[in-house]
Amino acid sequence: MNLPNFLSLLRILAVPAFIWLVSNGELVAGWILFAAAGVTDALDGYLAKRLDQVTELGSYLDPLADKLLLVSGFVVLTVEGLMPLWLTLAMVTREILILVGALVVQLLTGHLRMEPLKVSKVNTVAQIVTVWLVLFSAAHGGVLVWAIGPLLWFTLITTVVSGLMYVFEWSRRVTEETGGFPPA
Repeated sequence: MNLPNFLSLLRILAVPAFIWLVSNGELVAGWILFAAAGVTDALDGYLAKRLDQVTELGSYLDPLADKLLLVSGFVVLTVEGLMPLWLTLAMVTREILILVGALVVQLLTGHLRMEPLKVSKVNTVAQIVTVWLVLFSAAHGGVLVWAIGPLLWFTLITTVVSGLMYVFEWSRRVTEETGGFPPA
């Protein structure tokens, strides 16, 4: 296992600790762990490219680690009353939509190329910053609370737009490769 893949694996292993910390009111420690995980996310991609260690395993581990950390962050913050339910539902719905869409494309075309869309990258950054800022604000007595509202709405917009863009992109791919959806 190379270093970039190891960093992705560490992010996956950090998820239960993160959930435990936030659930037990250890918001500063949860914030630090989440921030460290965010750094490893940036670092593993950089190292994989820089060290020419891009692997098929890494192409699965990295997005899996991102999804697990972000979904757990949104859910645990919602359970703790720190994140609005409407945003978490939008975020989780998008993730389910992407998973189901990928499976449908795989079934209908026989192969799947996972290429993140630009709006999806913006959405991932917005989601990371949202979890980070909500945790930071809660851990530090509400500091920067004024920035949370606009960020929540920006994250919702990028979540919805990104989800719709995946639906359009995958519909296009299926239509191109199969001549259209097979009849029911």
